[in-house]
Amino acid sequence: MTRTNTIGRRKTSVARIYMQAGKGEITINKKALNDYFPSELSRIIVNQPLTILGEVGKYDININVKGGGTTGQAEAIRLAISRALVQNAPEVKPELKKDGLLTRDPRMVERKKPGRKKARRRFQFSKR
Repeated sequence: MTRTNTIGRRKTSVARIYMQAGKGEITINKKALNDYFPSELSRIIVNQPLTILGEVGKYDININVKGGGTTGQAEAIRLAISRALVQNAPEVKPELKKDGLLTRDPRMVERKKPGRKKARRRFQFSKR
């Protein structure tokens, strides 16, 4: 297997991954997975596609991620890993699609409108 390169996005986070056969080391921005995501939930989200397919420990994954917060970054990484697994073995696509791991979540923060405090929140109204 050669090196697979895919991209995943979520909110304002962008994750680029480079996946190849290996010992199962996951490196995010030149840090180990446990150092980059101290939260157990974020680590579970990142490993979800590998866990579903039973391929934990089979790939070395190098990840560059920027923008957004920890949850958005973890979900962007999850999408990128899912896409890379499908690129390597197209027969796993129905299994990942069934769990919704190949769908790009389109929800973004709504922009602030002029004359408003936030996107929809109005300034406080004073009758007198």
